[in-house]
Amino acid sequence: MRFDAAVLRSYDGRFAVEEVVLDPGPAEGEVLVRIAGSGMCRTDLAVRRSGGRSPLPAVLGHEGAGTVVETGGPGTGLSPGDHVVLSFDSCGRCRNCQGAAPAYCDSFASLNLFGGRAEDAARFTDAAGGALAPRWFGQSSFADYAVVPARNAVRVDPSLPVELLGPLGCGFLTGAGAVLHSFGVGAGDTVAVYGAGAVGLAAVMAATAAGAVTVAVDRHPERLALAERLGATAVPAGTADLPGRIRHLTEGGAQYALDTTGSERLVNDALRALRPLGHLGLVARLHGTLALAAGTLDRGRRISHICEGDAVPGLLVPRLIGLWRAGLFPFDELIRTYPLGAVNEAERDCDAGRVVKPVLIPEGRAR
Repeated sequence: MRFDAAVLRSYDGRFAVEEVVLDPGPAEGEVLVRIAGSGMCRTDLAVRRSGGRSPLPAVLGHEGAGTVVETGGPGTGLSPGDHVVLSFDSCGRCRNCQGAAPAYCDSFASLNLFGGRAEDAARFTDAAGGALAPRWFGQSSFADYAVVPARNAVRVDPSLPVELLGPLGCGFLTGAGAVLHSFGVGAGDTVAVYGAGAVGLAAVMAATAAGAVTVAVDRHPERLALAERLGATAVPAGTADLPGRIRHLTEGGAQYALDTTGSERLVNDALRALRPLGHLGLVARLHGTLALAAGTLDRGRRISHICEGDAVPGLLVPRLIGLWRAGLFPFDELIRTYPLGAVNEAERDCDAGRVVKPVLIPEGRAR
């Protein structure tokens, strides 16, 4: 099977749309999906800074959605024609997967970040037969088609705009899951969100939907305006005595805070702005030592890392769609679509902050 995909061949190079070859089709437990749209996530672009640990050349993309074309047998629970949102890969066998915590799968890094499943190594090549890294996050969805483990795929209502749903499988899932699952936010709680990108704004939408008092911190006025439109009180990151301002707005300190920036200063400010027993969650990958100022963890405050919103995608994705249908999670307002051939433009706009969530729309057909 030959089709087009956006291939990244070097860590400092551009994407190029090329013909790729998949052979054979879906094995047992897998499905072949025609991609309708795939979100571009900061994690895709972080491959460039992976120090060579994420193998290239590769087809990236891990916020895909589309239509099932073929299944690897009845055990997938899916049928041709089903519309699906694709999420992260997990083994399904380890203690954490069995305990409904697939984001903490023992094999998460190897399956999602560092080359995918070993049995896929010879299946995916370029047109000349050169090897491509096996599936990125179980998908490699910057492409016309993707073969994915069925456990990655969440069936959705075919009346929905499937081309826009892919970011529900990772970026929006992470921010909303942190609020709804990791924190368990409810009506009247107080939440501070640091960084108003795709993950942060998903957290704002989820907190607002839950009835929380929500504050959003960012350095970009246009992102703050978006957060305000979505129900948060906007606070510039450069505000003098930022923790004091947050404590004032949350009547004594936030119960929950989510940092999406990885900024040492903002992490410390977030801890200072928590009330006693408050919880700060980190979703951004830290690239150095995190120094915490004296006293920031006093009085029962705690800090934890949150992966993929602590979510079971098959449960959270339908919940987010339900909130969207009720007008409470307007994620589509954060999306700008690009043809797959404009993948480099989408990356530039994402890096420059001109777009919250780019979604790539494939145009080709299998040959």
